[in-house]
Amino acid sequence: MTTTADERIDRPPIADERSTLVGYLEYHRQTLEWKCAGLTPDQLRTRAVRPSTMSLLGLVTHLADVERSWFQRRVAGQDIPPLFYSDADPDGDFEVADTIAVDEAFAVWRRECARSREILERVGSLDETFESRRNEVLSVRWLLIHMIEEYARHNGHADLLRERIDGATGE
Repeated sequence: MTTTADERIDRPPIADERSTLVGYLEYHRQTLEWKCAGLTPDQLRTRAVRPSTMSLLGLVTHLADVERSWFQRRVAGQDIPPLFYSDADPDGDFEVADTIAVDEAFAVWRRECARSREILERVGSLDETFESRRNEVLSVRWLLIHMIEEYARHNGHADLLRERIDGATGE
């Protein structure tokens, strides 16, 4: 697990579009891991910013489902179910944090990120398209920007949670 901000691979300052977008996405993935580093399982499960029910571990399990949904289910067109949520339990990806083992949650998230990377490597152009669950036609470029936004927004949540849990702050 990444333990310091200095261990993250920085975003490329000068690069082509694909490398820049992927670099930002990786940076935000590593930031999430950094925000969770050094905490106990109970701290990772703490819902520290009431009335929100979010926890750091819940963010990890949620983002595992986000990775799976966008890259495997949408871009690759695989007919696989979500990991933790369902129509009957739409918040299951956050709620599972109460019961899942920390190591398992991170292993699942890392596996889903690795699978997303594999799928992205097979994409020839950022102009390639896929269909969203709302039947919108979206480009892989759109997806990369969306994933950066998704992680950046949740890393902001992670900042607040972490500060409330142990006072740690940082970008």
